[in-house]
Amino acid sequence: MPVVSKEEIANARKMDLLSYLRAYEPGELVRFSGETYCTRTHDSLKISNGKWYWFSQNIGGRSALDYLVKVKEMSFPEAVKMLNGQAVQPICYEKPPPAPRKLLLPLLDTNTSKTEAYLKSRGIHPQIIAYCIQHGLLFQSENANDVIFVGYDTKGTRRYAALRSMTTDYKGEATGSDKHFSFALPACMENPAVHLCECAIDVMYYATLCKLGGIVLRRQNRSKRANVVPVALEQFLKDHSQITKVVLHLDNDRVGRQAAESIMGGLDKKYTVLNRPPRAGKDVNDYLRMEIVNRNGKERER
Repeated sequence: MPVVSKEEIANARKMDLLSYLRAYEPGELVRFSGETYCTRTHDSLKISNGKWYWFSQNIGGRSALDYLVKVKEMSFPEAVKMLNGQAVQPICYEKPPPAPRKLLLPLLDTNTSKTEAYLKSRGIHPQIIAYCIQHGLLFQSENANDVIFVGYDTKGTRRYAALRSMTTDYKGEATGSDKHFSFALPACMENPAVHLCECAIDVMYYATLCKLGGIVLRRQNRSKRANVVPVALEQFLKDHSQITKVVLHLDNDRVGRQAAESIMGGLDKKYTVLNRPPRAGKDVNDYLRMEIVNRNGKERER
């Protein structure tokens, strides 16, 4: 293990993350909005005003040194040496793609009754829940605390899993999740449009709205937003060359609007991109609840 001096440590801490990425990993740097940036690999890692914070992992820092240790998982001495210009390996952007990460799901429960009841209580149509369970898109953790939304690659291999607690506010990802893939409801491969939502459960909300409106479930591609321009979206479009239209169903808040603008700006030369946020409420869930209340009221009037 290399030994580093106090002077080397102090010098390494001078470099902020934005400067480091511009100099050493420019392909990772993505403008989110204004003077706020994120990384292509981690869309929830935001960089602004000399600081950075990785929201999905609840960790942050000020310097590039913090980033290399906490995010890139380099040893502290190695990171210090690198930032001091010693033993720095040339960055090669033509390197072959890394081997697929091994997705580690939590222990699964064969009984999904709690998950079904939870999703029904959120307004999701029972047929959509049943479809997802039958096709391996939706699971329940063995402790019956978490809903697990799974994403697959084109070969049918599990590559991504989002976890959502049914008892707390916890939301996370399974170890080994590959952000190039995400939870998506299967659709006719000839369909020329893909519909994006903020998260996995929003995809199910939107599918429920489609069903209530008489739209056939398997006539629409639906996926969650995963980056800006999302790596999951880029991978989906790469895997489905028939896509010509991208429809955004992001939240009616500042973050959702900024994300929509970023995606539209990145894709408008290649695709028809439509911004279709919920007609009312903050997100797809709010709008679905309003629609259910409205439909129930009309049925009582009959």
